[in-house]
Amino acid sequence: MQTLVVGDIHGCFDEFQELLSKAGLAETDPIVAVGDILDRGPGAIQVLEFFQTHPNARTIMGNHERSHLRGSQGKSELALSQLITREVLGEKRYLSALQMMQPLPLFLELPEAMIFHGFFEPGVSIGKQMETVIIGTMSGETYLKKNYSSPWYELYDCEKPALVGHRDYLDSGEGFNYKDRVFGLDTGAYRGGPLTGLLLPEFRFVSVPSRENYWAKAKKEWMLQ
Repeated sequence: MQTLVVGDIHGCFDEFQELLSKAGLAETDPIVAVGDILDRGPGAIQVLEFFQTHPNARTIMGNHERSHLRGSQGKSELALSQLITREVLGEKRYLSALQMMQPLPLFLELPEAMIFHGFFEPGVSIGKQMETVIIGTMSGETYLKKNYSSPWYELYDCEKPALVGHRDYLDSGEGFNYKDRVFGLDTGAYRGGPLTGLLLPEFRFVSVPSRENYWAKAKKEWMLQ
């Protein structure tokens, strides 16, 4: 059995389908997204329906899911990408999306690896990580920079390797591998970079090219409305 862990999909449904095909998964092989499955790309409806209807597919909480939830609860303002997604989904689908997001876990432990969206504070067990750190909010990043002189991935101290999204650490179209301890899967599919995943148990990167810079196009179209 293989498990495909997918980097930030951000509504890039066509690329996501191509990635699944390229990975050569069996029908029952698990698919795990590292969060940020919506916003910025054009396929929010299709991506949402996929994760709602495929029992072998699941996602953890990303900072974009957290932003949707906090916005719906009046705790913060929705960013432009969330406003666009809300409009594209429509009221009924958006409520369904919020219901799906609400119980999402902050991390997932697999036999081979730990999966979380953002960052990690050393010396703190994964179950006690600050939400803002493990999800990767700006305040979480500021906290780490204030308290640690090295990047979080150099200090990562869980027993199992970490598979994360949120940041394109190389900005080269390639997945990030820090000493086989931290694997970064976000390669900027929404802005024209590849969509990247990692196949377990072999820890093999697999990626497909994006069709275009969806986010630049979406912002331009929104401004013209």
